[in-house]
Amino acid sequence: ESSQVKDVDDCYIDMNGTETNEKGTSSVLSRRLNKILETRLENDKDTLEALKELSTFFTENTLQSRRSLRSKIEKRSLAINEDFLSAFREVKGALDAIYSDVCEMNNSVQNMTSRLQATKTQTHHLIEQTTKLQGESQKLCLQQEVAGAFLQSFQLSPAEQAVLRGTSREAAITDDFFRVLDRVQNIHSNGRMLMQSGHQTAALEIMEQMALYQTSLALERLYRWTQSHCRNIESAEMSLLLTQAMSRSCLDLQLVILYSKYVLDEYCTSRRSVLVRAFIDALTQGGPGGTPKPIEMHAHDPKRYVGDMLAWLHQTIPSEKENLLMLLKGCDKTDVTEQIQLTLANITEGVCHPLKVRVEHILAGEIAATVLYSITNLIRFYQQVIGQVVQGDNNTLYTTLQELQELSQQTFLLALQTQVKQQLNERIETPPPDPFTFTRSFTTSQPSSRSVVCWQCGGRKAARSCKDCGKYSGSPASSC
Repeated sequence: ESSQVKDVDDCYIDMNGTETNEKGTSSVLSRRLNKILETRLENDKDTLEALKELSTFFTENTLQSRRSLRSKIEKRSLAINEDFLSAFREVKGALDAIYSDVCEMNNSVQNMTSRLQATKTQTHHLIEQTTKLQGESQKLCLQQEVAGAFLQSFQLSPAEQAVLRGTSREAAITDDFFRVLDRVQNIHSNGRMLMQSGHQTAALEIMEQMALYQTSLALERLYRWTQSHCRNIESAEMSLLLTQAMSRSCLDLQLVILYSKYVLDEYCTSRRSVLVRAFIDALTQGGPGGTPKPIEMHAHDPKRYVGDMLAWLHQTIPSEKENLLMLLKGCDKTDVTEQIQLTLANITEGVCHPLKVRVEHILAGEIAATVLYSITNLIRFYQQVIGQVVQGDNNTLYTTLQELQELSQQTFLLALQTQVKQQLNERIETPPPDPFTFTRSFTTSQPSSRSVVCWQCGGRKAARSCKDCGKYSGSPASSC
């Protein structure tokens, strides 16, 4: 704008002739004038805007005004710049204030962050403990619900316990009593299922408590009430209650017996495995500290090997019977003799297989007839002794010993027959003229026949008498 005004000013000065220019200056001026004259102002928006702005303060076109136009424009430009500077100074002040506020806010945020981090560090343990306690609280709530459901399923309510106990000794038996008793039996049956699922401790306590309710409370009261009201059997209502009470009494007594049998079955399973393990340890490891020595160390001596195994069984089985009697010493109202024999037979059943395998292995070897004879008598002796302790028709151990005794006797007879045939074949001669005269081979073979006559002790002694057992043999071929 100022340059255009300057060109116009120079143009006015030249036209009025107030100033003399050289030829070069005239040429420059001419070019400028031509440029101005050729400019289409209607298309030059900047020039139009400049002229409009110029008309606001250039009101009179006088020489003085034209001369002072430059200074006015510069002053106006300076004023505008000062206004800009003042405005920017205010903006800068505002920005500085904002910057100061932002810095303070940043400091405050950093301070709060530091304090928050410190607080978080300090309360981290508390937060973890709180979270842990919340988890445990939820777990306890769940356990409380489970425990409540468990107690509702496996325990009697106070009202049901009051029905079982009765308000007095003469309290009447009603249908509610039998309903509660049915619930007791149901809980007892569920306790068995609970035991089979692996919760033996809780199941045993529940079954013991239910059995206590049945025997000490329900059955005792039921028996007492039934006994005292038997004279009212003519009454229809009382007759129905008495019939129901008597049938329930018999049923509950059977449940107690079944419970005892169930316990004995569990005891049999446990003790059978313990007995088998102890028998194997006695065979392979011996006693505590190596005394006595392992039985299998004497496997080279068949008679001692078999005798030690049978002696170990003879020593151990009575201890098992004593333990069983001690377990059932409280069962004095029922005859448990048959149950004891069945239980003892089940306990000793586990050792039958290892015993039979080892004895059969011994009998399958090459053993002298006298040793086989001793083994046969040992097995027969311990069969009789053990049979007095473990009785019953289903006695697997007794049956096993019977089979081993028969096998040993057959093996002995076969070995004896083979030995006699060998000796007779070695000493065979021509028959003598006199049929009543013995040949030398028969006379020589007599000591072998006369040396196996004692069936009582198994000793290889001469005929007529046995110094080991004291028995008398009537002839060389007869037994003691």
